Amino acid sequence: MIKQACQVIAAAALLGIGGRAPGAVTIYPAPAGEELSANFTVKADGRPLPVYAAKVAPLAPERRWKAMDDKTNSASYFDLAAFGYFDLAGRANITVSCPQEIVSAKVLPTSYGLVPKVQGKTLSFTLAQPRHLTIEVNGNWVNSLHLFANPPETNAPSPNDPNVIYFGPGIHEIGSLEVGSGKTVYVAGGAVVRGVIKPEEKFSISGYSGLRNYQPTLRLRGSHITLRGRGIIDGGRSPTHARNLVYAQGTNLFLEGVILRDSSTWTVPVRRCENVHIQNLKLIGYRANSDGIDICNSRNVLVEGCFIRTLDDLIVIKADRGQGPVRGIVARNCVLWNEVAHALSVGAELREEVSDVLFADCDVIHDKGREWTLRVYHCDSATVSNIRFENIRVEESKRLISAWIGKAVWSRDAERGHIRDVDFRNINASGDPLRVELKGFDAQHQVEKVLLENVRVNGRPLTVADVKTNEFARQVTVRP
Repeated sequence: MIKQACQVIAAAALLGIGGRAPGAVTIYPAPAGEELSANFTVKADGRPLPVYAAKVAPLAPERRWKAMDDKTNSASYFDLAAFGYFDLAGRANITVSCPQEIVSAKVLPTSYGLVPKVQGKTLSFTLAQPRHLTIEVNGNWVNSLHLFANPPETNAPSPNDPNVIYFGPGIHEIGSLEVGSGKTVYVAGGAVVRGVIKPEEKFSISGYSGLRNYQPTLRLRGSHITLRGRGIIDGGRSPTHARNLVYAQGTNLFLEGVILRDSSTWTVPVRRCENVHIQNLKLIGYRANSDGIDICNSRNVLVEGCFIRTLDDLIVIKADRGQGPVRGIVARNCVLWNEVAHALSVGAELREEVSDVLFADCDVIHDKGREWTLRVYHCDSATVSNIRFENIRVEESKRLISAWIGKAVWSRDAERGHIRDVDFRNINASGDPLRVELKGFDAQHQVEKVLLENVRVNGRPLTVADVKTNEFARQVTVRP
């Protein structure tokens, strides 16, 4: 662990805090009363760039597993990372200086090609476009620094607009807020919106039973609803399993830009929705069942340009009984850090038809989990078809690829289902050990028509011998 603070200097033709010019960085001051990180000090052209603290899953694997399994005490298992955010309209030279000598340094994802120049206690690199970066110094990956360089914000709504719920710079505490049709929730840069349990709210928390007895911090329910901004929505004041941070249910919804920190359960469930666009969200969570984005019984959903580091599943597709099929889901250009469960997956709850799902152009910078990085995980009776994983870079994985039908703790249906037409194309991964499995349930419930094309693991092409199958997986193609 880095014991002393680091100093980060980001300079790019700055006009000052909140200023903007061609090639400028826009900085948003932290609100008074917000606890900042003790591990890093950030400056931009000599002016402070706030560095916020975030609880993340702990270093020791057994403590990560306890954070998931010991649900009553889940909030007790954590380490601290840090993050800062700014808007970038041009090029910026990023410099990180530490009190101790820098022996090694990484800027992730590696695919961005940002190789830092190291000199003594300093590393530096140039950032030419908005990116979500993770900086690791001297092998310290747990207490890393996340830098969220956003595109410039345009057309911010007016606080005087009657259709806008406006959270300006500062700290705000809210209970459960219902957001209806035609409304916009705006969380300005420099704002922190804390979800708290108000005295008038009734809730029950008792392990999994609590998942059905709460109201979310923000419930977006209706049509043509927007949540946007550059600020933070924080769930740290809510007990574990008390509430989602953002619950989406409706049509024509747009979520953009905000940072979602420490959800007490699923961070962004998207339930029974049509036409949803989720862009440039940043999610950091560490508690049991703090999934990232769960897309359930929804159609035409696009998730792009997001960063997710949570304890449980990151981006996952589910289909509960009687709530409609899942179709037309795209998750692309995201940076993902998996701690326990799945990075990109379909399942486990699959009781209605799921089809036409694409995961593409994503970077998995860490996978520390005990589940799978890329998976179709089928425990129930639905037909799952036309699932594609394409152009994905995995920097670390213990269990890389799985398509599986069987019974599990999640099973609700007596009958098993079907998995058909699943493609894994242009996957470049590091895995130790290398694990790829395709397993059906029986002769009537098979994994069928699976293509593994241009999958490279540990610097070499995947071979047929690398793929573990049972007798109920058929029409499996590995090429070249």
